[in-house]
Amino acid sequence: MKLIAIVEGHGDVAAVRVLLRRVLHEKLQRYDVEIEPPIRVPKDKLLKPGELERAVNLAARRTSATDGIIVLVDADDDCPAELAPAMATRAAESRSDRRISVVIAKSEFESWFVAAADSLAGYRGLSHSLVAPANAERIRDAKGWLASNMPTGSTYRETIDQAAFASRINLAQARQCASFDKFVREIRTLAHPSTSS
Repeated sequence: MKLIAIVEGHGDVAAVRVLLRRVLHEKLQRYDVEIEPPIRVPKDKLLKPGELERAVNLAARRTSATDGIIVLVDADDDCPAELAPAMATRAAESRSDRRISVVIAKSEFESWFVAAADSLAGYRGLSHSLVAPANAERIRDAKGWLASNMPTGSTYRETIDQAAFASRINLAQARQCASFDKFVREIRTLAHPSTSS
C-alpha cells in the first residue's frame, strides 16, 4: 500500500513524511506502507478552481485505487470546519475512484509542535524550560511562538526545523490539537479502510 500527501509549504514536504511514518509505525504498527514523495502546491493556488483537482489527479497517477491520498494545509485565518468539507468535496468529485482525506491544521502545522512543546524543550535551540501553552491551536503565529522561544539571533526555519521537530514531538501531546488528532484518525482510516477510526 502507498500513501501520498498533498501539502502547501516547502517545510511540509519533509515533515509530513516524517509524521506519516511515525503515526504508521508508532500508533498503527504498520510497516508495510510506502510513503510517496509529497506533492507541493501553495494553498492560495489549491483554493483556485481546478488546482486541487489537478494535484489530486497527479497523486492518483502515482498511486492505485487501494492506496490513500491525504491533503494537508494550514487553516491560517480560514475556518477549518468550512474549508475541510469544501476541499474534500472537490477532491472526491475529481477522483471518486480514490480514497482521499483532507486535514486542515488549525491554525498552522507548527501548532502541533507548540502543543507538544514539552517534548521539544532544549532541542535545536529551544528553551530548556519550554512548556506547552493551553490550547496551542488558538495561537495564530505558531512559527513566531517557536522563534520567540529560541535564543536571541536564532529563528525558526521551516525548511530546516520542521522535519526535525516532527521527528521529535510527543505524538500523544500533539493529539491535544483537534486537527492533529484528526490527522492521526485519517491516517488510520486510509491505512485500515475496513475498520473505523
